[in-house]
Amino acid sequence: MPEPTSLISLGELSKPATVLVEKISEAVGGIFRPFQIRRIAEAEADAAKIQTKAQIEISDLQRRAMHRFLIEEGQKQENIESITQKALQGVSEDARPENIERDWIVNFFDKGRLVSDDEMQSLWSRILAGEANKPGFCSKRTVDLLSSMDKSEAELFKSFCTFVWDVGGLSPLIYDVEEPIYNDAGISFNSLQHLELAGLINFDNVGKFRRIALAQDVTVGYYGEPYRISFPVGGKNDLPVGAALLTVPGKQLANVSGSIPSPAFRDYVLAHWEKALLLSVTKVTGLES
Repeated sequence: MPEPTSLISLGELSKPATVLVEKISEAVGGIFRPFQIRRIAEAEADAAKIQTKAQIEISDLQRRAMHRFLIEEGQKQENIESITQKALQGVSEDARPENIERDWIVNFFDKGRLVSDDEMQSLWSRILAGEANKPGFCSKRTVDLLSSMDKSEAELFKSFCTFVWDVGGLSPLIYDVEEPIYNDAGISFNSLQHLELAGLINFDNVGKFRRIALAQDVTVGYYGEPYRISFPVGGKNDLPVGAALLTVPGKQLANVSGSIPSPAFRDYVLAHWEKALLLSVTKVTGLES
């Protein structure tokens, strides 16, 4: 019987993408061979021999079990290939997939093979592409956490990440959980507690969090838009950042959450800084150093 054909022509891929495919195939067993019948059966017989009863006598119960097993493994294989194909689009020309740890790949697909929802697969594919572009980008612990999340939690976290700024690192700015700017996006006291229980954030609506020991002038950013905030005096300044902080897994997943910026929230934060915190805020242009 002819050898199964690849679902992707390696000649059409960039070198880093090709290396990623080969790296994954080495770790999980030739992912682009449909249904992995030889691996599934753990035998040299091909699919036709496995699915017939010509060679051995088996009971109806065993036959149904075999049929179920092949269908389930086929679905898992389809999930693995779909996630990989989506990830290839995000692999950069200077990616270093050869440096991804084999154990990371094995763990990633051990969890990812169960993901069949298209949107969730896209999230997993962004994790894989991010790891190829920068090995060490996402820990196995974060992958394990992601595997425990359902689609509704992923969507909630995606909405939450709309409120994340870069303030010396990724910082969600949740100043008042009762404000409509948050509630209209599904972010409330209860949803923040849920995200904390999921291991994505730390939530403290009483004490609040602050960035400390900041210089008088600090450059921050919102989805690639840089702003300079200036405190009234020099020395070590504190900047309140609100009721939530991202955990380490939360930071890693925030980078690939698929969230989009909100101009209304950007303006809300800038106004809060100027009016409530009495900071001077200016947008940094390309001409500024």
